[in-house]
Amino acid sequence: MTVVKVGGSLYDHPGLAAGLRAYLPTLPGPVVLVPGGGPFADAVRELDTVHRLGDTASHWVALRTLSAAALFLRALVGDLPGVLVLDGFDFAAGDRTLPQSWAVTTDSVAARAAARSGATLVLLKSVDIPPGVDWRAAAERGWVDAFFPTVAAGVVVEAVNFRRVLDGGTPYPEP
Repeated sequence: MTVVKVGGSLYDHPGLAAGLRAYLPTLPGPVVLVPGGGPFADAVRELDTVHRLGDTASHWVALRTLSAAALFLRALVGDLPGVLVLDGFDFAAGDRTLPQSWAVTTDSVAARAAARSGATLVLLKSVDIPPGVDWRAAAERGWVDAFFPTVAAGVVVEAVNFRRVLDGGTPYPEP
């Protein structure tokens, strides 16, 4: 099984649907897609700034938007055989092990899903994350959330600059 977190930063790329439909069948299946929050979570961040909702309320409101993000991803990938789309809200509500704060994003939700299922995790991002990176250093640079190094311990993780792939390049930086 492979858990694939699709970064919300990729949602604005016009080639995302075709790119995912080409890429996902190349992975060991079944494949579980975890949608990033992207603009959905950004709306909650803005509301939290204005209304000071607090960590717990913001956490659950942001997680609720992942149901919409899941529908969005399902619309993009269609009915690819062996591809499931995880509803982050339903998963987090049933799991309840992740801290309820902005220190947890869908990076950690995806890592938790991979850890629970013994799957490999692939992070599709819009940034280069070097292979073999220390995840604490990656969190300090803002490439993953602050809790990710804790929840990803013991999980095989690969990071792919999928924006580069969608733009016709290689998934990793040129040497």
